[in-house]
Amino acid sequence: MTNERNKKILLELVKQPENSRCADCGAPEPDWASYKIGVFVCLNCSGIHRSLSSRVKSIRLDFWEDDLVEFMKSTGNANARAVYEKAVPPYYYRPLENDCTVLRDQWIRAKYQRMEFNGIIKYPPLAYTTGFHEGILWKKGKENMQFLKRKFVLSEREFTLSYYNKEDESKGPKAVISIKDLNATFQPQKINHPHGLQITYQDENKTRNLYVYHESAEEIVVWYNSIRAARYAYLKTAYPTGSDEELVPMITRNYLKEGYMEKTGPLQKESFKKRWFILDSQNRKLLYFKNQLDAEELGVIFIGTESNGYSVRECVPTHARGNKWKCGIMVVTPERQFVFMCEQEREQKQWLNVLRKVLSRPMSPQDYTGKRRRPGACLRSTEQIVPLRVNVADWMRRRDAKLEHKNCSQKYSLIFF
Repeated sequence: MTNERNKKILLELVKQPENSRCADCGAPEPDWASYKIGVFVCLNCSGIHRSLSSRVKSIRLDFWEDDLVEFMKSTGNANARAVYEKAVPPYYYRPLENDCTVLRDQWIRAKYQRMEFNGIIKYPPLAYTTGFHEGILWKKGKENMQFLKRKFVLSEREFTLSYYNKEDESKGPKAVISIKDLNATFQPQKINHPHGLQITYQDENKTRNLYVYHESAEEIVVWYNSIRAARYAYLKTAYPTGSDEELVPMITRNYLKEGYMEKTGPLQKESFKKRWFILDSQNRKLLYFKNQLDAEELGVIFIGTESNGYSVRECVPTHARGNKWKCGIMVVTPERQFVFMCEQEREQKQWLNVLRKVLSRPMSPQDYTGKRRRPGACLRSTEQIVPLRVNVADWMRRRDAKLEHKNCSQKYSLIFF
């Protein structure tokens, strides 16, 4: 009888607004509680708490003593947050329920085990708060799948991330990457490592990727939040009147959707080729690569708004050649129509939904600036290949006539083989 009463009290507590979501990842309707800390958590986060030797019970299934229920009543998520999240830096990433395990695990350990955010000054200072971080990461080679140890140096003062091919710095860095357009996002499945991190940046109007990891979960999350700290400092400099509410979402971002689709050429008569696509909704870019771990894009399509002549719809290509997949998508820009094929109808619907989400969002002044910076605004591609057996002069005349008809200034590369 006592347990039934206590269970009823707990179920009422978890309905309160401050307790109705997981204290650590925000998942709705938490069914578990840490009675050592006094917070209500979801099933996934309860497992991490248990690994910290924190005392965890199911609200519905376990027996609850009176004193534990009283402790939960006197604490709860809001009171615990005031203690354990008192001084979280604005740039520090607070994971959500669908984020990868390493982010949620290290967030929970940083709060309750290492006490990083309780407002007490730390010495030595936390690595991501110093404005400078250096160390060794495993980095994937540009042309192969081999990961090798490379030294990385992050400088908030210079707004750069550098890395070296050898640990000896005397020969200088292999690359110096500006923080200005840099993004970092965890990709454990894609990289096939639980701590896999994808770093994306702009280099001479090309989007490039670095794929890295560290054996230590704590260290890779330190790198991630150090990058976020440097990005936050850059944004505060670039937009001095911007509020944290405006700037924090711009620090880093997860991509709205990634996956393989088949793609044909501008005439829609060319053979379809399988390509890896990434939808970067913040920059309104649909990028495509030959393979999912490629270092450099093959092309990029700008996604504007319907009022500016952009649209997306299902389609069935009339002159399809070489495609294995049957679920078509057409992306229409003012300059061209793009046709893609998905393997399954489910994938087709997902791509249509996310593309429409970008289309429905009004364009910002930065979007118009970014659009003007990209030649052609709709396409940058190295994939337009003219075989040697084609009459090149005739092909160019037909191409120019078609482009003039479409009022498009896009130029294509001639690659002979």
